[in-house]
Amino acid sequence: MEIKILELMDTKAKFILSDAKPEIANALRRCLMAEVPKMAIEGVEFHLGPIRDEEGNEYESVSPLFDEIVAHRLGLVPIPTDPDLYTYKEKCSCGGEGCPNCTIMYSLNKKGPSEVYSGDLEPLGGPELRVKDELIPIVKLGPGQAILVYASAQLGVAKKHAKWQVTSGVGYKYFPKVAINHAKCDMGDACIKACPRGVIGKKDGKTVIVDPEACILCMACEEACVTKAIKVDSDKSKFVFEFETDGSLSAQNTLLKALEILENKFEEFKELVSTLES
Repeated sequence: MEIKILELMDTKAKFILSDAKPEIANALRRCLMAEVPKMAIEGVEFHLGPIRDEEGNEYESVSPLFDEIVAHRLGLVPIPTDPDLYTYKEKCSCGGEGCPNCTIMYSLNKKGPSEVYSGDLEPLGGPELRVKDELIPIVKLGPGQAILVYASAQLGVAKKHAKWQVTSGVGYKYFPKVAINHAKCDMGDACIKACPRGVIGKKDGKTVIVDPEACILCMACEEACVTKAIKVDSDKSKFVFEFETDGSLSAQNTLLKALEILENKFEEFKELVSTLES
């Protein structure tokens, strides 16, 4: 199995997976969607009672939304994550009490009238723990209203709850194979005009394949070619992958972690099979 990176941004990746079977490609897709761990807010403690500011003004600890809805919205905020730095709370040496090895604490203190955003979450730790996407709306406070909460984030995976899902738009397709039989080609522009992705073009007066990876296997060029000089097929051992992340992990770290998890699963399965043979 080989991987060739086509595009790698902070939150987006596109690559070619070759020398692999469809079941392996699908296993990687499912691992990217549901197995990569990330931090997400799990517990939210709301302050009850009046809140006073530095000038002695009193605010009511209430918002237009139920506390459960505010907690749910906080849970969906992408939390910066280093999966190699943190451990699962239930497996931590603290016995699940919560410590820097398994928990990130945040505070949120805002007074109305104002709009509360994800950027208002203040980490009780280093600045690297600040939420990257600071403009996610949480709730709008009216005059005399305020919100004071303490939130704890912990490690989890998406197969337990969607708030721990790192990726979105995870998909793959067979690698396209587009060939032109120049002995039959009439050098017309019908196939070029029919292709919606600019796969076919002209070079030195000759119709050629200029961007094969952009092909979406729609067969429009093959249908438009009167002389049947174009043949579109797919490579069943080669796949074009794409996915995006929510910003909690970079696309590169997400892919590396998914491959690591997949390799460990294969090793565990191999060991189980070996015990059956013996």
